[in-house]
Amino acid sequence: MTEPSALLRTMNSTDVLVIGGGHAALCAAISAAERGAKVTVLEAAPQWMRGGNSRHTRNMRVMHDEPTATLVGAYSADAYWQDLLRVTEGVTDSELAQMVIAQSTELLHWLVRRGVHFQPALSGTLNLESTNAFFLGGGKALLNAEYAYAKKLGVGVVYEAQVIRINVEGGRFRSAVAEISGELTEFTGNGLVVASGGFQANSAWMREAWGDAADNFLIRGTPYNTGIVLKNLMNQGADTVGEPDQCHAVAIDARAPKYDGGIVSRLDCVCFSVVVNKEGQRFYDEGEDFWPKRYAIWGRLVAQQPGQIAYALFDDKVVNNFMPSAFPVIQSETLAGLAAQLVDVDSQQLLATVDAFNAALSGESENNNDPGSLDGCATVGLTPAKTNWARPIDTGPFYAYPLRPGITFTYMGLKVDRQARVHLQGKPVDNMFAAGEVMAGNILGRGYCAGTGMTIGGVFGRIAGKEAACQAQ
Repeated sequence: MTEPSALLRTMNSTDVLVIGGGHAALCAAISAAERGAKVTVLEAAPQWMRGGNSRHTRNMRVMHDEPTATLVGAYSADAYWQDLLRVTEGVTDSELAQMVIAQSTELLHWLVRRGVHFQPALSGTLNLESTNAFFLGGGKALLNAEYAYAKKLGVGVVYEAQVIRINVEGGRFRSAVAEISGELTEFTGNGLVVASGGFQANSAWMREAWGDAADNFLIRGTPYNTGIVLKNLMNQGADTVGEPDQCHAVAIDARAPKYDGGIVSRLDCVCFSVVVNKEGQRFYDEGEDFWPKRYAIWGRLVAQQPGQIAYALFDDKVVNNFMPSAFPVIQSETLAGLAAQLVDVDSQQLLATVDAFNAALSGESENNNDPGSLDGCATVGLTPAKTNWARPIDTGPFYAYPLRPGITFTYMGLKVDRQARVHLQGKPVDNMFAAGEVMAGNILGRGYCAGTGMTIGGVFGRIAGKEAACQAQ
């Protein structure tokens, strides 16, 4: 990024400086302000787009040993850990992950005490009623409550403030330089919390990681997560975790906008569908597990297909098993008619694929199918198999949705410890901390469990704010 020519000489001093304006940043700001620190938040977005990816969230994953006001049954720490271990395939810092799990219950109560409202437990085929607490009004309502509470505490917020440089001297954070209205302003502080998100909206950086395939990726969230602060700290020797091509990547409707399509662009139909690439071939088990545990692998799977495009096909028997897309479904009374509408797909191979899929099913799959459980209705002798919810596609009308990789956030980020401290060249910086997506790769080395990102952001935001306030004072 090219810096404007002149640096404003006015020094803006604060106790704790928070970079970012999402859920993790606000949890840090509130936590620091409650401990008496003067807090300033620098948000790159304008006020109407504040909040980063938190604007589009719906819930957070919470451990609980008994029912709560908004969660049914119990979801033990061990069950949470096993879910996380499975989706990450062990690529996680177990100490930090289990700390997040252990503190998730208190985070729920902490947010409620600060004006955040949650809706009754969700029912339906997403199977989240015992694991995920849903924000009443969604992510924007969550953020509005957090900003209102922070304002009462005297937290200052500067919008359209893109931080371009962190000044570290003598192993300590000294100041941050932000571009505001074309001018540079330096903010000094005694403690820093970096909560500026990943780099998924930086197309050049994504292309470095993925090659030309990145040109076909859609960014589900904010266009302001460009990784400028992360890159600046990396250039100064910040220790990182995760691989640059690992990310939260979801199969979304290919007709969604390039940026900021949000949660409504996600497609929940995959587990009840047959998914083919443009060559008309299936390439993965659509019924591997419940959608909230496996949906975040499908963006990567589609990204690995020719042209980074795929299609989910289903028939009238399952059309009410999932939330529809915000975009019109492609449909026809015949399967051949549907195939003809998918102009970039080998239609003859698609029909052959569906025929082979139907032939690999037994009559029992029709009788035992249960969308609310891992029903074991599977194909026989087919590669790849479909291991649950396998039903013949034989009842018109027939439907399809086009799929593209929808990138939520990248996993390569800042290495932290239990105190949320950022590490430079192997040593923790006593007054520099990180929270949210910029450090979530410590826990999410790959894969994803629905709602875990918001839990990581909240838990580490609280820790980072508390520790930064202690250092500032």
